[in-house]
Amino acid sequence: MSVASALGRDFKSLAHTRWDCKYHIVFIPKRRRKLIYGELRRGLGEILHELAQRKECRIEEGHLMADHVHICISIPPKYAVSNVVGYLKGKSAITIARRFKGKQRNFTGEHFWARGYYVSTVGLDEEMVREYIRHQEQADIRRDQMGLGL
Repeated sequence: MSVASALGRDFKSLAHTRWDCKYHIVFIPKRRRKLIYGELRRGLGEILHELAQRKECRIEEGHLMADHVHICISIPPKYAVSNVVGYLKGKSAITIARRFKGKQRNFTGEHFWARGYYVSTVGLDEEMVREYIRHQEQADIRRDQMGLGL
């Protein structure tokens, strides 16, 4: 019995590598403004999935909140996490400017996402992380209601 079948996992392959590298990543719009709603929210998921595929990555789970993005992403070991996140944020900011803000060129100085991001490896707790991502919005609503005394 192989390690993959013993763990109940489906490892991916490169030419000489078997891998299963998943990360929980969170990033926010600049000044944590609540910008991810309406038409942008509907289109952003598609944009991020398409950009991830271009880097041979796969968004396993994701959730768009009004003021942050949670994703569980599978990244091949040949790519640095920082490069993939930088690519996703940079290219999605350009796409957002073009599709939703009517800009066509000269993006100098224009930024949608704040600098930095949060990342943790998923490891063998993938289902727990995916469950957390799925229910993040409800948890935030409950936390906000508790803080308001409702």
